Parts: sequence; structure tokens; C-alpha cells
Amino acid sequence: MPKVAAELGPLEVKRLAHPGGKGNVMVPVGGVAGLYLQLAPKGGRTWILRTLVGGRRRDIGLGGFPTVTLAQARDKAREVRDKVERGIDPVEERKAAKARLIEARRKGMLFSEAVEKALAAKLDAFRNEKHRAQWRSTLDTYAVPEIGALPVDEIDTAAVLRCLQPIWATKTETATRLRGRIEAVLTWATVVGHRTGDNPARWAGNLKELLPAPSKVANESNHPALQLDDAPGWLADLRKREGFPARALEFLALTAARSGEVRGAAWNEIYLEKALWIIPAQRMKMKREHRVPLSTEAVALLKALPKLESNPLVFPGVRGGQLSDMALSMLMKRQHTAAVAARGSGYVDRVSKRPAVPHGLRSTFRDWVAERTSYPGEMAEVALAHRISSAVEAAYRRGDMIEKRRLMMADWATFLSGKSDTLTSVTIE
Repeated sequence: MPKVAAELGPLEVKRLAHPGGKGNVMVPVGGVAGLYLQLAPKGGRTWILRTLVGGRRRDIGLGGFPTVTLAQARDKAREVRDKVERGIDPVEERKAAKARLIEARRKGMLFSEAVEKALAAKLDAFRNEKHRAQWRSTLDTYAVPEIGALPVDEIDTAAVLRCLQPIWATKTETATRLRGRIEAVLTWATVVGHRTGDNPARWAGNLKELLPAPSKVANESNHPALQLDDAPGWLADLRKREGFPARALEFLALTAARSGEVRGAAWNEIYLEKALWIIPAQRMKMKREHRVPLSTEAVALLKALPKLESNPLVFPGVRGGQLSDMALSMLMKRQHTAAVAARGSGYVDRVSKRPAVPHGLRSTFRDWVAERTSYPGEMAEVALAHRISSAVEAAYRRGDMIEKRRLMMADWATFLSGKSDTLTSVTIE
């Protein structure tokens, strides 16, 4: 049993000071056996109850002085000693209470909180900042407003359906990505212990039975494409516009490339003397180097562009970085609006009647190959850098048909320019 010290009063306790040196000093204050005020060299003061618990000495913290007064410290010390006498270890009790609190918080995690934590855990899986932004944006736009305030362990299939059903038929591609991202968040929540049971965003054996297959509604979610008969007029209108966004959109149309590939194009990828653009694997969706033969029109466009000092980008943005995807989309939207104002009709998709968008130009190119030329469809797939079957891969991907594709892209540029519908005859051996 610790020796009972002389009982100090509040004023005496207040006047206690560290005697000097490096270590902490323990001063008994009396009133309760084993109660000390621990004095730190830099002025800190902490209440400590020193007692035996199960035959082991324990120093149990009771709070800091003066936040915890002398009287409060003595009351706390008596409570602790009472628990010890009843066979309760106060330290282990405190640890257990803390663990229960943490567990309660974990199980009560909201979906909006889980999005943030799951995203942080997945950062390394994203190729660039754009993908991170898209992942977050989809959830913030369509999921968080609906289920963000729900604890993850309370989210069921009905809750997931509330997020998906409003856009499943009209924005099918976005909806399928949203489903996958909700599934990923809930999978993360399950793995770290925030929820248990099946994932309500799972497709197979779950949502598949409640929603039509994406392929059944895909036509409604395709990127709106420029109609073939509108293409020459659209390009003529575009060529009247100035600035890097206009030239980037024109180059995108001439090459049938993706927006990100064009906006990220660097001068060291361009070989004007060979009329060739070589996009490195790390910038391609399929992670494979892609060679793009440049038509005479595409080469002329590039030669007319100013090269900004110390900026490697072919189409730099206003602040020197990449143009945004929105810059090209808004330009195309302005073209549509101006055409409607001028002649009463704009540049819309033949099926959906929605205004055409930059990515839809790739569909326009594919339609041109299929409907207006005798070029093999496989050649167009190579030009679009699409994944194609292994059998075709062996026949067409080897050497990537660069010179034959050069003829195709020249004919495409001629068609877009409205000069002639004459096509080069190509025989695939």
C-alpha cells in the first residue's frame, strides 16, 4: 500500500514547481493514497494515480492540471481505486471503451466519408489526375446526393437503384461506370470492416436481374456523332475560327484521335518530314504505341501553328498547360448554336438528335469508312486504336498498315474538306 502523504491544499498545489533538471518529478498531494501531481521540466502538470493492479504497478493518468482541479483529481482517484478493489483494471477498461468507440464510428461511417477514404486508397491505381477527377465527379454528381448521408452498412440494393435508374437509359455509359464505382467504394468499406454481407452494387446475380443490359440501351448513350453529310460544312465553319482550341479540334477530326491524345500532343511526337505522329504507349488507352499517318491537311495545320518557347505542347492552353476537354466540347457546342441561329438547324446526331460532341467524330470517321469507302473495317479499327480480335491482330496489327492507312486518312481529309468523294482503291493482302 502506498504511503499516505501529507494532504496539500489547492494553493499549495498551485505553487508546486519543477525543481530543475531534465526528468519529470512526481509530488504526492495526499488525500488519496498514491495520488501525485507530475511536474514536467517545461511546466506541464498531470495528475497520476500510482497503484497496484493484479500485482503490477500501474501509473494511471487522471488528466492535466488545472483543467482537472485538486478536488476532481481526488474524486477520480477514489473511483479508480474502488474499481481496482472490485477486480477491474481501469487501464484495460479504458482501452476497451476506446476500441468500442472506434468500432462504433467505423460501423457508422457514411457513404460520403467512404468515398473520400476509398479514393485515397485507390490513388495509385489512377493513371492521371483526370481519372481521379472523373471517378470523384461521377459519385459526387449521382451517388452522394442520394445516398451520401447513409451509413455504408445500411446501403442496400434499393438504395443503389435510386442512384442508377434515373440515368440508366439516358446516360448508360455513365451509369455503368457509376455502378462500378459504387461497388468499389462498398467493397473497400467491407474489407476494412465498415459493413458486412454482399455488395448491393454487384452486377451479376443482383442488379443484372433488375436493370436492362447496357447493350440494350447503348444506342441512347453513345456519344452524339456528326452526320456524314454535315461533316464538310462543319469543318468549313471550324476553319473560320481562330485559336488553339479550334486547331486542336480540327486536328482531332483529321486524325480521328481521342481528345486526350490530341490535347496532350507534344512536338517531340510529331515528325513533319515523315508526315507521322507517334503517340507513346503511356498516353494511349490501350497502353500501346500508336502511329498516326498525317494527311497533307494535317501537316499544313501543324506547320501553320506557332511554337511557344519552352512549351512542348502542340496545342497549349491559355495558362500554358493542356487544353481542357471542356474547351473542345464548348467550341463544338458554340458551332451548333451558331448554325441553329444562322439556318435553323445545327450539327446533331442522326439517331439521338443531340448536338454532336468531339468524341463522336471518331464514330463519324467509322461510319464514313463503312458507308462511303471500300476500306476494310479492321483498318479503321487500327486507325482508331481499338482493341481487336487476336485473329485480326495477327493479320492487320503487325506493321500496323501504316502506308495503307495513310491513303485512308488522305481520303478522309479530302472528304472532310468537301473537295471530292474520290477514294483511293486499296487491296488488303
